Amino acid sequence: MSKAKSGDTVQVHYKGTLTDGQLFDSSAGRDPLSFELGTGQVIKGFDDGVTGMEVGEKKIINIPSEEAYGPVNEELLINFDRSQIPSDISLETGTTLNMHQEENGQVVAVVIKEVADDHVVLDANHPLAGQDLTFELELVNIQ
Repeated sequence: MSKAKSGDTVQVHYKGTLTDGQLFDSSAGRDPLSFELGTGQVIKGFDDGVTGMEVGEKKIINIPSEEAYGPVNEELLINFDRSQIPSDISLETGTTLNMHQEENGQVVAVVIKEVADDHVVLDANHPLAGQDLTFELELVNIQ
């Protein structure tokens, strides 16, 4: 049987959990994830975990945050003047907001981390930054 290698397009069923067992994503009930190995389409640890698998093989991989979405970048924690936020927006910790970058107009999702009287701390890190991840994998197909 052939093993998945860089340049192959693979289809993978997966279940992703945090170290505490909390599910954050799964392909259950959907088509398998399809991507080309070695091209950076998925996080490094996931790509490395699938490399070398055979069709039908199942395994569990643990990915440290450095090979997933990286550590939390303190520069992406933004103190934002509360007066600059429209009054019709609910300011609750954990709420996701969309911000437009001034330089290119791109939309960035941010999460409210803290609400104070005069400012709000917004987090523009990936939601899984700083998290070690576990994936249950099943290689469905290699093309």
